[in-house]
Amino acid sequence: MDILFISKRIYLGKGDGFINGGIIVSTEGIIQRILKSSQEVNSYMYNTESESVIDFENMVLMPGLIDTNVHINEPGRKDWEGFLTATKAAAAGGFTTIIDRATNAIPPTTNAANLKTKTSIARGKIYVDIGFWGGIVPGNFNELPELASSGVIGFHCSLCPTNLPEFEYVTKEQVKEAIDKLDDGAIIAFHAEMEKVTTFVPKPNDDNVKSYESFLKTRPPSMEIEAVSWIADLAECNKKKHFHILNLSAAETIPIIEKSQKNKANLTAETCHHYLTLCAEDVEDCHTEFKTCPPIRPKANQEKLWKAIQDKTINMVVSDHSPATPGVKCLNYGKTRGDFLKAWPGVASLQFGLSIFWTNCQKYGLGLEDVCRVMCESQANMCGIQNFKGKIEEGYDADFCVWDPEEEFLVSPEIIQFRNKANPYMNTKLRGVVHATVVRGLHVFQKYEGFGQPLGKVILRKTSKKVVKFVRL
Repeated sequence: MDILFISKRIYLGKGDGFINGGIIVSTEGIIQRILKSSQEVNSYMYNTESESVIDFENMVLMPGLIDTNVHINEPGRKDWEGFLTATKAAAAGGFTTIIDRATNAIPPTTNAANLKTKTSIARGKIYVDIGFWGGIVPGNFNELPELASSGVIGFHCSLCPTNLPEFEYVTKEQVKEAIDKLDDGAIIAFHAEMEKVTTFVPKPNDDNVKSYESFLKTRPPSMEIEAVSWIADLAECNKKKHFHILNLSAAETIPIIEKSQKNKANLTAETCHHYLTLCAEDVEDCHTEFKTCPPIRPKANQEKLWKAIQDKTINMVVSDHSPATPGVKCLNYGKTRGDFLKAWPGVASLQFGLSIFWTNCQKYGLGLEDVCRVMCESQANMCGIQNFKGKIEEGYDADFCVWDPEEEFLVSPEIIQFRNKANPYMNTKLRGVVHATVVRGLHVFQKYEGFGQPLGKVILRKTSKKVVKFVRL
């Protein structure tokens, strides 16, 4: 039986405002028809009496959100974050599709066998649909073609040391060797920092290690500038491949990206919610839940990132969701508490991405159309899933985020769904409350009723020499 979803505020993501109408969804979870007025809805209901109807009244019903930068550390570090908790957090935040980063899990997604391990573990415990990045590390270059044909959406690597022996960084020469193994159209994404010999390092026993300012000095903007400059040159020399900059922080890199894009290089960039809303001046000593790489920079830097989103130089906004246990984050009491040098870098925020962005974006002249652009459509386009996700259109998956843009809430431990609760937004008031999340026509989250069944699917990219398609398993 088809389902009719209705709301007085349906937003199709095209900048045309709200419609008071309905969306007819098949039993397979595909959008069959969009009713663009209450009269069309009434006529349809009159002629189809047995139809199942779900009325969201005055809630905004918009395309489900997509986050392409999520660290799910299962297997190996499930105590940091696992499929069940990460996808619950995603569903509670209005996200209907997420893409898992190749790092942090043991084993990481660096060959086809490891991808199979990840997908086998994921099935049956995911609340939203999920795809996977593959990783580029020293020594796995010959395995990249098989990993691509096995279904990863693209590949990413780090240009500076990772502190992960199972996912080491690659040199410039190794990157060039790796991309030669990949077909045209492949996505190569970068953690874009390059280690510099001039980097400031506080003394290990110095009290300054608990000062955020000391940590900030260890990751100057020059690390990002050098990396982004090299990536931009690489993109201009390899225009048949797609290059992407992950979690961009330093605003000094924006002119470099803009110039490369104007030169027709296939170069995209993302920034993260924490770079747009948190600033170095407000980070107190010992609060290592703020530590991430690249670091959260001063307020003046933040303003330039917002301008780049307005100008569409930065294409998307993501969470880079990367929780870790309190001990690893140096949040437990003891000698290492608050040590910014020893703490694991990573901000947990997946569940609150929409609310964080919405609370701040309007003062920069951005609205609902921009939310859909930087948190739905751009991600779908990059991943190659734009033909069935990221929009509300006939033939697309019925993926919906249903929320109240005016309602406010306080971030508190009892509402957090991701595994480790520590995050920089604790006790912060945010605007925009998700009331329901629908994945392929199925309720996976309802604010007052909790979660449905974990019916998310694995999305795999299947490739041949001339054809790229996606299958949902």
